[in-house]
Amino acid sequence: MSISPKICTPDVPPPESFRDAKAAVARLKEHYAIASGFLTEKFSTALTTDPDGEFYRAFYPQISLTTTSFAQTDSRLSFGHVAEPGTYATTVTRPDLFQEYLEQQIALLIKSHDLPVTIKASDTVMPVHFAVANDASVSVPQDGSMDFTLRDVFDVPDLATTHDNIVNGQGFTYPDGAKPLAPFTAQRIDYSLARLSHYTATSAAHFQNHILFTNYQFYVEEFESYARTMLGDPNSGYTSFVSTGNHEITDPDAVIPAPLKMPQMPTYHLKRADGGGITLVNIGVGPSNAKTATDHIAVLRPHAWLMVGHCAGLRNTQRLGDFVLAHAYLREDHVLDDDLPVWVPIPALAEIQIALETAVADETQLKGYELKRIMRTGTVATIDNRNWELRDHSGPVQRLSQSRAVALDMESATIAANGFRFRVPYGTLLCVSDKPLHGELKLPGMASDFYKTQVSRHLRIGIKAMEILREMPLERIHSRKLRSFEETAFL
Repeated sequence: MSISPKICTPDVPPPESFRDAKAAVARLKEHYAIASGFLTEKFSTALTTDPDGEFYRAFYPQISLTTTSFAQTDSRLSFGHVAEPGTYATTVTRPDLFQEYLEQQIALLIKSHDLPVTIKASDTVMPVHFAVANDASVSVPQDGSMDFTLRDVFDVPDLATTHDNIVNGQGFTYPDGAKPLAPFTAQRIDYSLARLSHYTATSAAHFQNHILFTNYQFYVEEFESYARTMLGDPNSGYTSFVSTGNHEITDPDAVIPAPLKMPQMPTYHLKRADGGGITLVNIGVGPSNAKTATDHIAVLRPHAWLMVGHCAGLRNTQRLGDFVLAHAYLREDHVLDDDLPVWVPIPALAEIQIALETAVADETQLKGYELKRIMRTGTVATIDNRNWELRDHSGPVQRLSQSRAVALDMESATIAANGFRFRVPYGTLLCVSDKPLHGELKLPGMASDFYKTQVSRHLRIGIKAMEILREMPLERIHSRKLRSFEETAFL
């Protein structure tokens, strides 16, 4: 007959209501520190001392709000309020990392409903892997490499509670019946924070609110050059540059050591003190990489992400180096079909489109009708087969023509669609690098001087667009176009 282990939990503060967002977040941080500290300490001890029939468990902190009113709130805001009476809750992880976001969202909720929020320990267990993630001196080895079975002593990650049911609109509620207050649960966020560190080789703490995605290494070199120039300008507002491996510099002439091993998605951050800087992610080629990157970066709740990569031009009038501003997407990437059906339209966002077109005009000094010489606005098709040219052309070419597509790539529609799914404002500006339908394949030596010049401009345009967006009010960027019938109060 087996004996149930003794379950040991930490002492935590009792539930308490708050009308001050900063005080509420301070209590969240206290709860989280107690829970994660308890598990880290017990795990470190268990590595050298027999747990002897004890099971160690701690819980994520939780924010909740209960309202009995249908009272109307400011209809101009797409966030910051709940739609109907009920109890709403969310589990929270890493309140130190999300402090500014949490203070902002909680303050709006309190103001909108004139009600307090309650902070307490949730009923959701904190896996030991995520608890120790903040302590660089501790790591959780695989089962079988320790003197005890991990799951007999600690809670471990559970994929059954790590999902996108909230953002996918699948009617998620917490076990006690509370409706979701935020788009992601604590477990889902912790899962992505761990994956971000693995894929990008930089800490989530370095990510900025404005994300640029690219599929070409040249942009990384341009980004570092631009970052060093900004660090040399005391009025730029940028404070440091972080490269793969968490190497951070503030001196524009500082040497950055080459990483011993490049990650799958090298990532670089030009930081500002308020988090309003720019992060560049080289996602490489393909919709799978694009989905992976955006799946995990979404939990950081960025204010915008843009794709600035290369594409195939589909019109005879285009030249290598021309720009394409996407205003629609033909989705043949297939990686999001189960989460966001292809019949769902992915609309162009006016704020993003204007910022990108303004940035192109400013950088090229071309205005109005003259801008059409180097930039087309139109449908971008994203496909999952890089060598589609080697198959029968009749089907793909007919679909491209029927859709009025002007460019083809492997990432843009995925990034835009996941931005739509995760309520992150998105946009695409591509640079034509080949024209396969017109005999100009992507081959060595084919790049013209015009193309080379445009590529060097491309990243600067993306950066300029982000700087334009940074000056916009948050409620204007996060428009109601991205919100469905029943939305979470938190962005």
